Formats: sequence, structure tokens, C-alpha cells
Amino acid sequence: MSNKSYKEIPSVQEILLELGSDLPIHQNYVVKITRDELAKYRNLVKDNKLKSSRKEIRDEITNSVKLLTVSSLRNVINGTGIVLHTNFGRAPIGKKVLQNVTKKLSGYVNLEVDLPTGKRGDRLNHLSDLLAAITNTDGGIIVNNNAAAVLLALNTLAEGKEVIVSRGQEVEIGGSFRIPDIVKKSSCKLVEVGTTNRTHLKDYEKAINKNTALLLWVHTSNYVVKGFTKSVTLRELVELGKRKRVPVLVDLGSGALINLSDQGLLEEITVQETVKSGVAVVTFSGDKLLGGPQSGVIVGKNSVLKKIKSNPLYRALRCDKFTIALMEETLRTYKSDGVSKNNLANTLLHTSQKTLRNRVEKLFSEIKPAVKKRWQIKLIDSTVEAGSGSLPEEKIESVALEFRGQIKELAKWFRTRINPVVGYIHKDLFYIDFKAILPEQYSELIKAINEV
Repeated sequence: MSNKSYKEIPSVQEILLELGSDLPIHQNYVVKITRDELAKYRNLVKDNKLKSSRKEIRDEITNSVKLLTVSSLRNVINGTGIVLHTNFGRAPIGKKVLQNVTKKLSGYVNLEVDLPTGKRGDRLNHLSDLLAAITNTDGGIIVNNNAAAVLLALNTLAEGKEVIVSRGQEVEIGGSFRIPDIVKKSSCKLVEVGTTNRTHLKDYEKAINKNTALLLWVHTSNYVVKGFTKSVTLRELVELGKRKRVPVLVDLGSGALINLSDQGLLEEITVQETVKSGVAVVTFSGDKLLGGPQSGVIVGKNSVLKKIKSNPLYRALRCDKFTIALMEETLRTYKSDGVSKNNLANTLLHTSQKTLRNRVEKLFSEIKPAVKKRWQIKLIDSTVEAGSGSLPEEKIESVALEFRGQIKELAKWFRTRINPVVGYIHKDLFYIDFKAILPEQYSELIKAINEV
């Protein structure tokens, strides 16, 4: 290995001079990125694989640094077809909702001020009445996410006591979040009843004793057990709880506030139906089928909500002004006869395949013939999932563009643009699905495709 190869690598100072001083980022961060990039070329020298000249290395590093100094959090064209994609922040937030929130939060906001009296208020007052009206409950509490909601409710209502749950409902969702772990972290004792595929009412009844504080019913929204099965309905469990004077806590997960079957999707148990069964408290996600920001919602009887709010854990888990403002605007998209188009997640989920095809056919006609031929691009019908463990059995009709060729390189090229496009690979083909692509993103997408 000759030292000449190392001499081809420019110094940090040389790169910094090339970049100039007007990059919109801290200088120390630029230096760190530059050093990291230079280290990659030193490793190439070490392995006798360096082929670039000094100028080429300088240009490549300069371009890389400029790209990396752009905010790492970027707007993405979601071509996976999954509307509630966890890795993309689950429910997308629409422009109208964001505009309304921006108006409120530019400067100061009356987060905890009661303006008529001038006294200290409660941040939940901005949401509680809306949640009460929509869910037919006494009110609601909002925390960081549904895991936090379950943790807080369990710790408040059953700390040091027993919580009974069916083995068939001991779910695990993404990130290794498991119901048994949450119960234990809540300082409760988990009591498992039944089996994975069969649980009877008598299993719960036998397990109830003087130390039982809660019956936990978990909606298995991210999987389905079929075949030789038996489960206890929520109403049956509530009736048992009333007889034994043990309250029922429901972890509803996805948290649908409207009947999805009216929109052509599979029926999903709603928050209102759950509340009507007589449960003490219900928890669900705010960033799934509800269509709002990341949050966990707790609704139920006023006596229970007061206890939960007085728990010191609530202060550690409560939401800030941004989440509360976003949730308020999201809840305002719900009307007595459904949900408005300003709820972007619901709008995307309920856009028909026919509507999508009509939109995409125009876009398809704008793809350059040479690009179509090079990648053998086709417009096809497709099916997608809702995402985030919601509607696990639902195959939602959509349309997609299909690409053939060097698809791994193609997928990476789309992902690493300044305006990223993320599709998916299936059976050696690359797809860009339109179920989760916003109409206002079509012009940027056609630009990206024609640049391939």
C-alpha cells in the first residue's frame, strides 16, 4: 500500500473551504460529517479499493455533506400503499389542520389559562368536552401514546393488585410492546386465564378473588385467531364484572370513531360501541384510525378519570401544546354524520380504487416513453393494508406502478432524493402504490420518475 493513495484524500479544512460558511447548520456538525465521510475513503485506501481522484473525492464529499446538512426529518412520498405506516409517523396530518394549529401556536397560547376568570386552567379542557361528545362518555384524558394510556390506567386502578387477562389477548405490537410487560411495569400482578385459542367466561370467574382489581379486555387489532376458537365477548365480561363488582378496562388499540363498514371497509369495533357495553374505561391510539397525532386517549366515567388525573404518573406522561392543538383540530373534523375531508388519514383510507385509477392514468401518460420502456413500467391494480396493526384482515383495493430491472438500485435512488419517494419490492419487482400518496405530490412524483 503506497502513501500516495492517502495523499489523494483531501483534508477536513480543504472540504470546509469548498463548502463555505453559509450552511444552515452548526459548524461542529459539519466538521463531524466531513470527518465521517473522509474516514470512508481512508478505509478504501486501506483495502486497496480507492479509485477516485482527489478532486472526485472532494466533490463527492462536498455533495454528501450538503445532503446530510439538510434536515434529517423530511416530507416523504409514501409509495408503500400503507396509510397508517408506523415508520412514516402513522396517520398523516392534512394541510388545513396544520394551518389552524400554526395560527394558534405562533407565539403564546392559553394552554393552562382560563381566560374568562384569568385563573389557572386545565390543559385537558381543550379536549375533554369534544372527546365526551364524540365518544358518549363523561370526558377524556390524552397522554403520549396508547402504551402510556394503558400503563397509567392500570397503575391508577390496580397498583399492587391483580389484573385478569385472557392468554388469547396478550398481544405484542411493534417495538416489542407486550401487554404482560405493561401490566407488570404498572406494578400490577398479571393473572392469565384460558388458552391462546380458547377462553371461557368461567375461566375469568374462577380467577376472581378479593385481590382482583381489574378485568382487562384487549382488542387484538393486529392479528386474528381462526379455527377451533372460543372467546368471551365484551358484554359478557362487563356483566361478570358487574356481578363481581370488578371494573373492566378495555385497550381498544386502533380506536375507530366511525363505522368503517359504511365506507366500504371491514367493520371495526368503535369506541362508542365499546363505551356502550358499560366498561369503566377505554384506551386507544390517537394516531391510527382516529387520524391525529401520536397520543394515547383515555375515555370513561368521570369518577375513574378523576383518579387517573390525580396519579403523579399523569404529569410525566401528559401531552404538550403541540399534541393537544393537533388533537383538538383532528377531533373537530368529526361531525354527527361522519368525518370531514380535512381528516387526511380517513380521506386516504376511503378513496376508492376507481378514483385512484382515474387520477393515476393521467400521471402515467406523463411518464417519458423512454423511461417507461427502460423500466417496463405498468399501471396495475393492487391491494394494501391499513397499517399500524389496524384492520389486519382488510385488503384495501388500490393502484400501483410496477417497475422491472435493477430494482434495488432503483428503490435506493428514489429513497435518497432530496424529496424521497419510498416504494416497496415484491418478488423482484419494484412498486409505487398510490393509496397513501397525496394528490398534491403527483407533480413531484412524475418529476422523480422522469429523472430516473
